[in-house]
Amino acid sequence: MTRNITLAIDDALLDKVRVLAAMKRTTVNEAVRGFLTQWVQQETSKDEAREALLKLIDDSDGDMGDWRPSRAETYSGDPRFDR
Repeated sequence: MTRNITLAIDDALLDKVRVLAAMKRTTVNEAVRGFLTQWVQQETSKDEAREALLKLIDDSDGDMGDWRPSRAETYSGDPRFDR
């Protein structure tokens, strides 16, 4: 079902949007609908990616081990990286 909404927009901006819509052979209504659809799809994709990442973290059997340097290594003055 399609519903109508009321949108308050500055006159100057509306004029520019109408010109852009005409250049793309569409309507302001279709442009707004397309923008909102794309916005929802992007947010949905982000949510799905976030959920997949959290699931991967929860399901991971990875073990980082004891990766931290000792106090002596940290303050030895020797470079810790080969860069």
